[in-house]
Amino acid sequence: MLAAALLLSRYRRSLMAGAAVLGWLGLTIQLYLILLSRWNAEASLLGGLVNFFSFFTVLSNTLAASVLTCALNLRISRGQQFLLRPWVGTAIAASMLLVGLAYSLLLRHLWHPQGWQWLADELLHDVMPLLFLLYWLGCVPKGSLRLGHVGLWTIYPLLYFAYLLLRGDLLGLYPYPFINVDKLGYPQVFINALGILLGFVLVSLVLLGVDRWLGRRPPKG
Repeated sequence: MLAAALLLSRYRRSLMAGAAVLGWLGLTIQLYLILLSRWNAEASLLGGLVNFFSFFTVLSNTLAASVLTCALNLRISRGQQFLLRPWVGTAIAASMLLVGLAYSLLLRHLWHPQGWQWLADELLHDVMPLLFLLYWLGCVPKGSLRLGHVGLWTIYPLLYFAYLLLRGDLLGLYPYPFINVDKLGYPQVFINALGILLGFVLVSLVLLGVDRWLGRRPPKG
């Protein structure tokens, strides 16, 4: 039994390490491509950095990669303890699932990236949501979540949406076509945002249900 437990622990750490590497790799490639594009256009690199962190995909993947990295560290700081709390990990899992679903349903058909851009897109939109879900299922303690956590988790997408509206009003730049106020107008943008928020809530409720189901299962052995 001890040997099996050690083997399972090593497998989990290998999964977390591999997922963390892929997460940071995808983010690094995406940042490089954005900065390279800005450099070639003789535009501000600082502006490219701001653009990089204006994508929900980038923010969510940064959180996911940070959690996976923290989970590998045996000397846990207060900041790491916060990221490793079950309700925080579940919120990030819901965000990552939203990233994958929204990209597949709303954005994938709009363009066909090639080369390094294709690799970055696959890592950030397809691979990492799946790997982080596996991490959440196998490594995050279950049974402590409550319905109130779902309302708490919605603060993240709501604040992000408010930031996009403010940034768009000031700069006229919108990272996603379905929230482009200049083309769609505020009523349609709010309808689109509400639909995405409802999708986030639905995903969160599914994760909450899985958490409660797994939390009620007796421990093996």
